[in-house]
Amino acid sequence: MRFLISLFAPRPLHRCFALLDRQGRCQAFKQCSLQPMGDGWVEIDEIRLNWLHQPLPQSARVIQRQPRARAPRMLTT
Repeated sequence: MRFLISLFAPRPLHRCFALLDRQGRCQAFKQCSLQPMGDGWVEIDEIRLNWLHQPLPQSARVIQRQPRARAPRMLTT
C-alpha cells in the first residue's frame, strides 16, 4: 500500500546550484530543494561537468524571481 501512495505523493523539486570562487569560476555543484548555506552558491539551470574550474556562463544562471507583494485587503464594514 505504501508503494502505491508513494507513486502519487508529490516529490520535492530539486534545484541545481554551483559554488563560485572570487574569480567566478565554478568549484562545485549541488542539487537540493533549498539553496545551500554559505557565500558563493548561485542557482543554475543544469549541471555540466565541463564548467568545473571554468568561468560560469552568464546564460547558465537562473534569474531570481522577486517575491510577489500581497495586495492589501480592503476592509468592508
